[in-house]
Amino acid sequence: MNTDTLAERMFGSALGALDALTVTIGSRLGLYRALHQAGPSTAGELAARTETDVRYVREWLEQQTVAGLLDVADPALDAGDRRFSVPADHVPVLVDTDDLAYFPPFLNAICAAGTQLPAVVDAFHTGAGVPWSSYGPEMRIGQAEGNRALFLTVLGQHWLPSIPDVHQALLAGGRVADIGAGEGWSSVGIALAYPDVRVDAFDIDAESVRAANQHAAGYHLADRVRSHLLDGSRIDRPGSYDLVVAFECVHDMADPVAVLAEMRELCAPGGAVIVMDERAPETFTGAGDPVEQLLYGYSVMICLPDGRSHPDSAATGTVLRPAMLREYASRAGFADVDILPIEHDIFRFYRLHG
Repeated sequence: MNTDTLAERMFGSALGALDALTVTIGSRLGLYRALHQAGPSTAGELAARTETDVRYVREWLEQQTVAGLLDVADPALDAGDRRFSVPADHVPVLVDTDDLAYFPPFLNAICAAGTQLPAVVDAFHTGAGVPWSSYGPEMRIGQAEGNRALFLTVLGQHWLPSIPDVHQALLAGGRVADIGAGEGWSSVGIALAYPDVRVDAFDIDAESVRAANQHAAGYHLADRVRSHLLDGSRIDRPGSYDLVVAFECVHDMADPVAVLAEMRELCAPGGAVIVMDERAPETFTGAGDPVEQLLYGYSVMICLPDGRSHPDSAATGTVLRPAMLREYASRAGFADVDILPIEHDIFRFYRLHG
């Protein structure tokens, strides 16, 4: 990469950072949703609907339009008379929380990471960590909402049905342990897809557990889905579950070996242990593709600092490569690990045997 190319990339990064911040403003204040629901609106109309200041809203609308995210009907009108709208093609990305393309949660999480930049810089000097709780509710909610649509649709409609014995066990009303479930959207998605299944979800974050139980109740699943505030290495229900899963969380665990060992114990004879984690390349090769760049960015700013905040932590970071997962699984007592033929740009699926 020569000087000019790098400079252009840095300029693009600056624009992207500003997109992350301004999209987060629009998402957090409900500006996109209000604009989409009401149709083309002036700054004054949108400000009134969202109980925000008209001057700030006008600047945001103009900025979003210049950035290509919103449309304006007649830019030549006086500022207060211009009508702005969300283009139809942008609704799935900016407004529709049920669409797989919905993106604001990921940007919300990046903005939350930015609030801890001073703490991360300090951690580089001290070797200490920055705990998950320090990143605030925007990080927790951003993480949960980022996977919500995927878990509510693709998980139960495509991913699990592609594993025949797991699919049959769940159709028969099997029991599921969902480890590191966060706000529980994976548990809800499994229960929606399999109406006779019972799911126990486990997480160490109290606010996530509280939110998970609320989400389950909101889908009328409280009788079949229950989230518990409990470390995944201390569940102590041997042989109780037909399916034991850990979705995008093993890389965050302070002691992944202990948790995987507990998952092995939780699994009933003939059951399955499935791990979904990041699709990191097999090896480090230098310049990487956009997915690996994303994973390392998250690792430096979020996952490694959080990992280092726990005593005696494995400090895996976001970039969990297959060889490392296999090492953890072997140390946890598993005999073998298969990579399942489930294709996704970000995630890789493993089945742990033995």
